[in-house]
Amino acid sequence: MNKTENLLTACREIIATIEQLLVHKNPIVVALDGGSGAGKSTLAASIASELKVALIPLDDFFSADIPNRQWDEFTIEQKLKHVCDWNRLRKDVIEPLLQGDSARWYAFDFASQCSDGTYPLQTHINECNPSPIILIEGAYSASPELSDLLDLAVLVDVPVEERHARLKTREDKHFLEEWHRRWNKVEAYYSSHVRAKSSFDLVVQLRS
Repeated sequence: MNKTENLLTACREIIATIEQLLVHKNPIVVALDGGSGAGKSTLAASIASELKVALIPLDDFFSADIPNRQWDEFTIEQKLKHVCDWNRLRKDVIEPLLQGDSARWYAFDFASQCSDGTYPLQTHINECNPSPIILIEGAYSASPELSDLLDLAVLVDVPVEERHARLKTREDKHFLEEWHRRWNKVEAYYSSHVRAKSSFDLVVQLRS
């Protein structure tokens, strides 16, 4: 299959599973997880075009207040624990949506990095209305910090070599070198020790 066919197949498989869950529960929380460059955002957008979802990009909750120096001093386990502001995600987004209320949050401003590697939050607020499906898209979205809230954990499975090749075509070379140095081992540890492929409810392929 080509890339488009793979995307359609993965989308249909996820939608079918979601529809089965909605027969018994509403709303549901779905994590769309996978390594960087796996195609999660594209797949999430495809799902959102077919179903009514509250689409939450996990990247919006990156712990942007931690400087590069501190990231580099952290152990792999500490990086995983602090990579996102899990409490803000739960309190500002997931819990309100589960209660039928709107969610409001500030994402970090990726374009305004400070000299120490931290980022300010954006000045405009994001808002999301309640939906039968709360779709959290991003690497580490099936982390233990959220596992008690998840009804479905989906892994977008793409070989690391292919994912890194995709990143190379879209990211700045200097940024990408630093990112690989800081996060490659974290992603590898997460997929082998924290969230192995066998631990996911559903695994979809998204090869080029």
